Amino acid sequence: QVRLVESGGGLVQPGESLRLSCEASGFTFNAYAMKWYRQAPGLERELVASITSGSIGTNYADSVRDRFTISRDDAKNTVYLQMNSLKPEDTGVYYCYVRHRAVDYWGKGTLVTVSS
Repeated sequence: QVRLVESGGGLVQPGESLRLSCEASGFTFNAYAMKWYRQAPGLERELVASITSGSIGTNYADSVRDRFTISRDDAKNTVYLQMNSLKPEDTGVYYCYVRHRAVDYWGKGTLVTVSS
C-alpha cells in the first residue's frame, strides 16, 4: 500500500536551515506529482510546495517562495524540502502528500519548530 514517511524536522533558530525528506513506497513514485503541506498550531493545513513528475515544474506558497526548494530523487523514491532562512511563522507539522488513483495519502508528519 501507499506509504509516506517524513523525516528531518527539529528545533532551529530563526535564520537557520533544515532539509525535510519524504520516502515513498507502494506506488510508481516517478509517475506522480508530490506535495508538501504544513499545519501550524490552531490553523488549517496549507500547501507549501509541489513538484511535478519528472521535476518539470514546481510551485510554492508566496510565504516560502525564494526560501524553500522542493526537489525529488526518483531513484530513491524520495522528495525533499530544503528550507532556508527559517522564520518563527514556519513552525508547524510538515506533511508529505500524494494523490494516487483518486485517493489522497498523507504521511504522519514531521515537526518543525523555529524559535530563539
